[in-house]
Amino acid sequence: MAPRINFDVKPTKIGPNAHEELERLLQTLHQHGVLRLANDVVAANVPLAMVLVKALSKPGTVDAIENLSILLMALSRITPPRFYKLVFALRDAVDGLCANTGEEEDGEAPGISGAYRMLHDEELWHALKPLITGLKIFAERLGEEAERPVSAFTGKKVAEG
Repeated sequence: MAPRINFDVKPTKIGPNAHEELERLLQTLHQHGVLRLANDVVAANVPLAMVLVKALSKPGTVDAIENLSILLMALSRITPPRFYKLVFALRDAVDGLCANTGEEEDGEAPGISGAYRMLHDEELWHALKPLITGLKIFAERLGEEAERPVSAFTGKKVAEG
């Protein structure tokens, strides 16, 4: 009997291998200037850090970062379903305000009898009740003494500095 022949069949090449993909990525980064930018940032780390520190230490920048953090803290306390409901209700309200009602702008005022009818309109009062409640809460919050945002959010006192 003849000796067995060992023959390994290599799989056919379907696409580039990892090394070829890496070379292609490097070439693309080089062509678009990303490697040069990264190299310049690394080489200029001390001067770049000084520019960033100077920019971040300005009162306006600190206030902007703090205001952004306040906005993010407020958004973190609103559940997505409530925020969705609020945003789309606001969108529909703006659409309603901007919609052409078909009435002339110089139309007659409703007069005393029209105002009296509005006072007895149950749908109007049900629609106004959340707005009035919201305005009351808004006015109460505006009357409160302002704390540092982190203190108000976490309950921890932060030293002024």
